[in-house]
Amino acid sequence: MIKNKLDSCSKSVLYWAHLFILFVVLKAGFKYNDFFSTTGESMAYISTNEFKGGIKVEMDGQPYNIVSNEFVKPGKGQAFNRVRLKHLITGRVVEKTFKSGEKLDLADIVESKMRMLYKESDGAVFMDDVSFEQITISTAQLADVSQWLKEDLVYDVIFYKGIPITVEPPTFLELLITETSPGVRGDTSSGRVMKPAVLETGAQIQVPIFVNQDEKIRVDTRTGEYVSRV
Repeated sequence: MIKNKLDSCSKSVLYWAHLFILFVVLKAGFKYNDFFSTTGESMAYISTNEFKGGIKVEMDGQPYNIVSNEFVKPGKGQAFNRVRLKHLITGRVVEKTFKSGEKLDLADIVESKMRMLYKESDGAVFMDDVSFEQITISTAQLADVSQWLKEDLVYDVIFYKGIPITVEPPTFLELLITETSPGVRGDTSSGRVMKPAVLETGAQIQVPIFVNQDEKIRVDTRTGEYVSRV
């Protein structure tokens, strides 16, 4: 019985101690979340010396992808980083400078492999091959990648705080040429001679003059450039 009373007393002391600490913290002007996680997860940060292309960060409450990072050390003054960031929702690219050692929150981003099933009038339907969960992503969100969408291909779907915000195609795609003019024999000059072509996804690119309609080619989706015949 004495042991039970001691346990009860200890719990009571811990309870009041916690309340006292919380009172002091709030009185000092801090937020509860600054010290205690309400989600059970700790905040994740990244310093300027860890910045590199492809890292997803949160700035001013918005998700960005780091495009490039340049460390600058002027003759006088403090070193800084010149960073180009792409907004993951609007696609707008901005350039910011950060003092060396500054930190940004890592964005609450999840990348999921999903297969594009088909297009609809207002978007496209993607499916997770493991869970078979299906989602529809709007036409507006697919605007930047619409020329690389093809049924039954797997894409990286980017979720921000549980909401799909954008889709990233594979770096290289093998696509059929549906329209291009025939190469003219003897039509050569110094360097690489190119001509316009339309691919099965609707993408319009430049291909070598010797490539013909109905041939399949490999394309770099980052630049929209012809890579090779398949």
